[in-house]
Amino acid sequence: EGMAVSPDGKWAINTSETTNMLHWIDTKTYELVDNTLVDQRPRHVEFTDDSKLVWTSSEIGGTVSIVDVPTRKIIKKLSFKIPGIAPDKIQPVGIKLTSDGKYAFVALGPANHVAVVDAKTYEILDYLLVGRRVWHMELTADDRFAYTSNGVSGDVSVIDVEKMQVIKSIKVGRYPWGLAILP
Repeated sequence: EGMAVSPDGKWAINTSETTNMLHWIDTKTYELVDNTLVDQRPRHVEFTDDSKLVWTSSEIGGTVSIVDVPTRKIIKKLSFKIPGIAPDKIQPVGIKLTSDGKYAFVALGPANHVAVVDAKTYEILDYLLVGRRVWHMELTADDRFAYTSNGVSGDVSVIDVEKMQVIKSIKVGRYPWGLAILP
């Protein structure tokens, strides 16, 4: 389902939603060298800029696992609880990390929220209400804004990262699943 290459170019990781695994591919040899078992239906992987950690979402498991790249072992697992939202509606998919390593933003699918996580302590700091069925996000190059694609409401929410507030929604058409920001 998901694929990422480490910033240092050493690893390609593929998520397999049917085996609940991260498949580690050595980019020099093109060999599958390891598998890491995570929770049900892994969807997205996001490396830290230094290639030392990888964050992966498990949509049906409702968790995000933070994996140590050298050992390929889970060092922390995050679960999310939003008052008034049934646990089965909290389905993490997209993850974005700020370039300064301070924050992680996690799109929580039909929960219609983005979790803000302290990327050093792994504490969940806040939940930001965005459009319906948020799947993926993108940060501006300066980390000033995060944009979310909200599939069911057909819009993009704009998050002011410094204020940790949603400041606007922009209608974009039917079922946006992802987005990209051009330089």
